[in-house]
Amino acid sequence: MDYQKELREFTPTKDYFIGIDSDGCVFDSMEVKQKEFFIPNALKIFNLFAVSKVVRETWEFVNLYSVHRGGNRFISLLKVFEFLAGRKEIVESGYPLPDLTPLRVWVEKETSLGNSSLRNYYENIKDKRLEPVLKWSETVNREIGEWLHDIPPFRHAITSIEKISAFSDIMVVSQTPLEALEYEWLENDIKKFVKMIAAQEHGTKAEHLALAAKSKYNDSRILLIGDASGDLGAAKKNGVLFYPIIPGNENKSWKRFNEEGIERFISNNFKGSFEDSLIDEFRKSLPETPPWKII
Repeated sequence: MDYQKELREFTPTKDYFIGIDSDGCVFDSMEVKQKEFFIPNALKIFNLFAVSKVVRETWEFVNLYSVHRGGNRFISLLKVFEFLAGRKEIVESGYPLPDLTPLRVWVEKETSLGNSSLRNYYENIKDKRLEPVLKWSETVNREIGEWLHDIPPFRHAITSIEKISAFSDIMVVSQTPLEALEYEWLENDIKKFVKMIAAQEHGTKAEHLALAAKSKYNDSRILLIGDASGDLGAAKKNGVLFYPIIPGNENKSWKRFNEEGIERFISNNFKGSFEDSLIDEFRKSLPETPPWKII
């Protein structure tokens, strides 16, 4: 299926466009997904129990508490093992880490970084080093679908989404699999407010914005709301506005957006000192240096 065709054919119905990330931004689901599904399955499938403590610390830094937060799962997996390969505990123990070379090759040439495209790649090259990666990712999806329910949106997020739907085309801009996004937004009765859900299958977040919104709306009327550095990067790559949901202060961020950000956006008073101060606070909340490297 040509998922990006949906983006190219996205047609404005209103004067404004707002893209919104999902996990960790609208839903308080990042911690539970990473700690209860992604990490445990990685420990089992990649046989990392002997170094589980350092794996957990590294994984949580990459996926929750750093500039790498919110990235595509396969890119983040590579980043985790890149950090692990340089950690003293791993080097001194000589513990073997998986060889993810074929995954890195695929990530560098593929934009639709989802399970189906990875499986197609595996079927073509038949490299057994990809088998645990596929098993891990597909198991995570299956278990999240089976067990993770009733995670409500942040309280002020619901109010804000309903409010902006009156004047803006809304699109979910996420690296979560499409099936999970469809379920979560429908389960919480907020899918009705969005025009489209763009997921990992549709490409990168920057591509979501470029194909669906750029040149179809005035840049000053395009806004991305997100909780990760990748969201900020996607907005800046496209030259559009960004409103950060600060990790750890999500409800406060949404409340400020509802009470001040929306009005500034529609009155063309968003860009400048207001946006800059928000981004500065946001960047301070997501460190680049891992805690184990701080002396």
